[in-house]
Amino acid sequence: MNEFMSGLARIAVLIFAITSMASVGLAHSFKEIVYPLRNVRGLIRVLVANFILVPILGVAIARMLPLTPALEVGLILVAMAAGAPFLVKLTKHAEHNVALSATLLVLLLPATVIYMPVVVPLALSDAQIHAGAIAMPLLFTMLLPLAIGLTVHQRFPELAERLQPTMGKTSSVMLIVLITATVLANFEGVLNVFGTGAILAAILLVGGAFLIGYALGGHDPEKRGVLALGTAQRNISAATVVATQGFEDSGILVMVITSSLVGFALLFPAASVLRQRAAKRRFAHSGTYG
Repeated sequence: MNEFMSGLARIAVLIFAITSMASVGLAHSFKEIVYPLRNVRGLIRVLVANFILVPILGVAIARMLPLTPALEVGLILVAMAAGAPFLVKLTKHAEHNVALSATLLVLLLPATVIYMPVVVPLALSDAQIHAGAIAMPLLFTMLLPLAIGLTVHQRFPELAERLQPTMGKTSSVMLIVLITATVLANFEGVLNVFGTGAILAAILLVGGAFLIGYALGGHDPEKRGVLALGTAQRNISAATVVATQGFEDSGILVMVITSSLVGFALLFPAASVLRQRAAKRRFAHSGTYG
């Protein structure tokens, strides 16, 4: 049963990533995605938040709590991995700028591919990872579908308009399958982490990363919200690749999965709060609020 659910989760995450990124590409122009990258100060804030402050936070939490060595390594891997397709769904739920969330992914995914193979072995001496092992899944399941969607949007707008709702609905269904299959496949392992500090560590990491992103998001409330969600939603796919290919202890993967489930549990409510605040701003701006 566990093997079936694990296989189902792997298929679901693949389809979810492809359809989520294709949906964004089909709905937006290349200019909408790439133009924000011209904001150098904004780029620096994103990179500092995701690749300096959150990893430091992860290491601090790992040292502060009485975690086993395997759980420490898993938490640090999650802290070092940025950019995930789930950000698109979170941003839609928050009714924030979806194109900006795709821009973050365009920046964070290649940066993660470069960053993790260099930094992980320095921070965790037992790690043996290769950039290609991280790069290939991210390239073919996220960046390539986004590029194809953008191309179709540019050259065949009517086709893009027909395909985009189907891609969006498919990604929503796959997200439900992914969460369900992940919980069932790792139910026993996740239960075993109760009392180890792993869940508290994941809560502190996700919550702290959200606050870091929000604090560095600038003056625009919507940009702050997107960066907060983008910083808090770590790249579980990249962390899983490193956990399974660079280490032998299965406890590391359990910590990664636990962090993933905690992220699901915390970030959807956070996105709902951001949506409510955005609605209040829109009402105030239109003169119908208050």
